Parts: sequence; structure tokens; C-alpha cells
Amino acid sequence: MPRYRLTLEYDGGTFNGWQRQENGPSVQAALESAIFKLSSETVTVTGAGRTDAGVHALGQVAHFDLEKSFAADKVRDALNHHLRPDPVAVLQAEEVSQEFHARFSAQARHYLYRIVCRRAPLVLERGHAWHVVHDLDAEAMHHAAQALVGQHDFTTFRASECQAKSPEKTLDVLRVRRAAEEVVIEASARSFLHNQVRSMVGSLKLVGEGKWSRREMERALAAKDRAACGPVAPPDGLYLVKVDY
Repeated sequence: MPRYRLTLEYDGGTFNGWQRQENGPSVQAALESAIFKLSSETVTVTGAGRTDAGVHALGQVAHFDLEKSFAADKVRDALNHHLRPDPVAVLQAEEVSQEFHARFSAQARHYLYRIVCRRAPLVLERGHAWHVVHDLDAEAMHHAAQALVGQHDFTTFRASECQAKSPEKTLDVLRVRRAAEEVVIEASARSFLHNQVRSMVGSLKLVGEGKWSRREMERALAAKDRAACGPVAPPDGLYLVKVDY
């Protein structure tokens, strides 16, 4: 029974998230439908991360098993054909061993969050970045972000419905930089809690506006209380960039 690993790009704006569900389209269901059209087999596709509704991916990784064997290039091209017109692309397909698991074999996940700071509304980037009409202090945001790097109890930055067994995570990188009118936030860790990145970004925006300092960020983290978190950033600007194995 061959196992296939996929590297995926998708626009999350038209999906209710990665995970298959009753109330709307999902990336997982779109892939499973395309695989059925290729192979006539009903499979379950497992992703490295269960991105929320509206969250995009530049390098999501997934795997699935088939009874039949196909050349990896045929899997890639056939799935891309059957996925149309859904905004999902299989960038790469490869056959891997049964030991590979898209979720549990992952060593690190890398996310990117984009904030566009300008008065004019977004047109080309609508749905693909958080539009903020005033400028943000990226340097102050980066300084405050370093308070979150390392191993901590991230209860403050965890969704109330998060199903992770423990709120403790090790955040390896949380970097804020400016790129013209954009403020770009990069986050890397082995794994993240539900809504952790968007929660951290929402609080960092308060720092960029001068409403919080690094000290307030430290207090929010130490509170271990969801009520201490700033407003959660919208999903539009979040991208799963890469997964390391």
C-alpha cells in the first residue's frame, strides 16, 4: 500500500478550514474528492496543520494511502486537474514510507502573518492581509515579541476550544519586520495551540499602536488567562509557509 506525501498551496478564503465538516467546503474534503476521481478509492488525507477558515498555505504538507500505485508526477498532475476550480494546488507529490506521518513526523512549522498599513482600502490583497489604516511601530512590536519566545504556558494566547492536552509550547522564533507598507510577522515552533499565532499578532498590534509595551505583553503571558489577550487578528493575513521534517 503506497503512501503519498503532498506539498500544497491554497487560498483559505473560500474554505471553512482544513478539516472536513458538515457545514461547508474544506481543503481536506476537496483533496479527498480529487483523490477519489483519480483512484476510485475513498481515503482520509492527513495534514500537518489544521488551518482555520480563511487561513492560507504556501507549503502545507499532507499524506494519504492508496491500494493502487501511481507515479508521483501523475498523482500531482491528476489531482491538480480534479481540484479545479478550487483554489488548491499540489506543488509536489512523492511516494514515502509508511513511517512518514504529515502531522506527527513534523519537526517545525513556520507561519507568516501580513499586516498592510495604509489609508486606502485593499484591492489586490483583499482577503490576503490584515488591513490597518494607521502605521504600526514594527520595532516596538519585535521587541515585545521576544517576551514570548521560549517555553511558556500560552493559555492567554490559546482559543477556548483548543483541544491540546497542555498549554505549554516552545516558541522558537517570533520576528517582526517592516517591508515597505507591510508589517510582517514570522513565527516558528514544533507545534502551536489553536489560534496561538493570531492571538499573539492581535496583542502585538496593540504594541505597534502604542497601547501596550513589552511589559504589558509580559503581564498578559504571565496571567495565563484568555481574558488578558488582545483582540485576535483576522485569519486573512495568516499563511502556513513551510513544515520541516
